[in-house]
Amino acid sequence: MRDLKKKDKLVEAAGDAYDKTLTLLPLDVCSDESVKQCINNVKDRHIDILINNAGVGLLGPVESISIEDMKRVFETNFFGVVRMIKEVMPDMKKRRSGHIVVMSSVMGLQGVVFNDVYTASKFAMEGFCESMAVQLMKFNVRLSMIEPGPVHTEFETKMMADVAKMEYPGADADTVRYFKDVYLPSSIDIFESMGQTPEDIAKCTKKVIESSSPRFRNLTNSLYTPIVALKYADETGGLSVNTFYNLLFNFGPLMHITMSILKCLTCSCLRRRTISPN
Repeated sequence: MRDLKKKDKLVEAAGDAYDKTLTLLPLDVCSDESVKQCINNVKDRHIDILINNAGVGLLGPVESISIEDMKRVFETNFFGVVRMIKEVMPDMKKRRSGHIVVMSSVMGLQGVVFNDVYTASKFAMEGFCESMAVQLMKFNVRLSMIEPGPVHTEFETKMMADVAKMEYPGADADTVRYFKDVYLPSSIDIFESMGQTPEDIAKCTKKVIESSSPRFRNLTNSLYTPIVALKYADETGGLSVNTFYNLLFNFGPLMHITMSILKCLTCSCLRRRTISPN
């Protein structure tokens, strides 16, 4: 954890496992020194499975987002992953064993309007890991991507509420209106109808790390498979771009009704059954 003062909830959830099979160490993935010190504090630096879970979000019209804020997102979402992999990879390669798991996103496969910078950080990570996976196979080290869609968390709920109230200097009035009055309501509909819980993502991750032959890409929500497939069905990119444009700007009311129906159809029981891989 970056701040061990915030460990109380985790320690409570861990119960008797804390200080027996669970140890907490300070770690800031944005710091080379912190990453090295954390791994050095692990016995013999022996890491069997690394799960890269640190991440930050950024939402809104790109004209109103500073370059510094964009860099901060990449520092955690991309370079944080690279730092961790670089630190554990040499030992895994020497042992000819290990499994690196990276918490990516469906946005690492398909761009989403007004999530430009976050999406870019996930695309960068997907490309990096896709390249690394080939080399690591030669050393019997596995690399797996976990790719959730929307996930219900306190962080996500608070962020949605906050961005709706914010001002966006540098962005024109039409863009701000599209963001607040078109994108945000649609996004909330999608979260409510297709969203998973953090527990769902944990179950998927557990399946991946326990698998004898883990897959490279693991979409956690099968409801997103057709959306991702659009991109690969048309090499020009026009099919996915035009589809998302029409869904957002031309068929907004229809999309709202569709999401409402989907919400009714996909009860929590069904959503649990759609967790991939199964």
